[in-house]
Amino acid sequence: MNNDTICALATANGVGALGIIRVSGVEALAVVQKSFPGKNLSKQKSHTIHYGYFMDGEEAIDEVMLSIFLAPKSFTTENSVEIAFHGSPHIGKRILETLIKNGARMAKAGEFTLRAFINGRIDLSQAEAIADVIASENEASRKVAINQLKGGITNEISFLRTDLLNFVSLIELELDFAEEDVEFADRSALVGLLNKIEVKLNSLIESFQYGNAIKNGTAVAIIGKPNAGKSTLLNALLKEERAIVSNIAGTTRDTIEEVLHIKGHAFRLIDTAGLRETVDEIEAIGVKKAKEKVENANILVYLADAATEDFSEDIEMIKSLQRDDLKLIICATKIDEVSPATYEKAEDVFRNVISQEFDFIKISAVENQNIQDLKNELSSYVEQLKASENNVVITNQRHFEALQKSLEAVQKVKEAITFQISTELLAYELRNALEHLGEISGEVTNDEVLGNIFSKFCIGK
Repeated sequence: MNNDTICALATANGVGALGIIRVSGVEALAVVQKSFPGKNLSKQKSHTIHYGYFMDGEEAIDEVMLSIFLAPKSFTTENSVEIAFHGSPHIGKRILETLIKNGARMAKAGEFTLRAFINGRIDLSQAEAIADVIASENEASRKVAINQLKGGITNEISFLRTDLLNFVSLIELELDFAEEDVEFADRSALVGLLNKIEVKLNSLIESFQYGNAIKNGTAVAIIGKPNAGKSTLLNALLKEERAIVSNIAGTTRDTIEEVLHIKGHAFRLIDTAGLRETVDEIEAIGVKKAKEKVENANILVYLADAATEDFSEDIEMIKSLQRDDLKLIICATKIDEVSPATYEKAEDVFRNVISQEFDFIKISAVENQNIQDLKNELSSYVEQLKASENNVVITNQRHFEALQKSLEAVQKVKEAITFQISTELLAYELRNALEHLGEISGEVTNDEVLGNIFSKFCIGK
């Protein structure tokens, strides 16, 4: 694979001021040289920029700027050229066609980054971080991805893995002297190291809930009886007429999902159909979807009309949707239409019958009253997930699973020492722990894992 010279568009498809095509491989300079007659590229220094015309035979395709990066000082560690052209999709297509005619081939998804990994420039977690940086949609996700790109996760576990590797070497040495019945590895020191690793792994695993909220956003289901003000609240939070607002009960027949950013965190707001018994077949489907959305939500914002005299139906609905891992916020809505005594009484009703801990906020979406209080409560939920003492946050499902397997393996090693099992089995359990720790950085991997990771990258990265 590394003998091929690859090319691809590195910028987004579509019209723009500029487009960039990347070329990488042993023959990168020679391939580009065939269409850039104005200067001998093989004699140019690394990290230099050159102006000229990109040619297809005798025809000038475009006026371009070439950036040259010589091995090993490039992203892939191979000879690389970046061609900046006027951002016409047609021009980009013509340049790529010409490069292929010159001897290059189109890059596969993520192939530039894959080469950087295979050539040792970055580890696997850093390669995945590149995709996360590109996909980041808020400040929190950007910061976490950049930290990972700088090697944050690998740095956290590499020194632990190195210490564990030293013990594995000593255990393996014991196997060589099995007949002499000697111990080179201090079992008590090994247990101390395993305890240290266990604490670190638990800390990283616990950060995944926060990391998942950062990367994918926190799902917030806005629920309530028909005409409780759900769509009005959604519009107030987003400050636009996103949802249809009507006094007719059952207007929202489907779920509406929008993203709201608060203090650098993303919240996926889901406006759902009003929860009630209905004979309308389409509305009933909407109610079913609403309940499904709550099952997958992190936060439930339940809206109750403050003017309601009997909250028994609301209470019944809330109880049917409660979960231990679901944050509950009850909002008394339309407080601009009732007296303070009325909505204060409503809070007392809910406090007396809802056993789960919840926050009670009195709002008027129409008058924008206390909407900021609701935003603050949403933001505090995410902040509370973060372990303040942990600088590295796990956002990747593969890393999370590898950490869990590593923790299980470490615990098995501790059990093996406790029950004084044979050195052969102890060596096996230690190697197993090392393997799972190595999966994160890519020190231990396989082609199937690599194919799955890099297939999700965009072409040109």
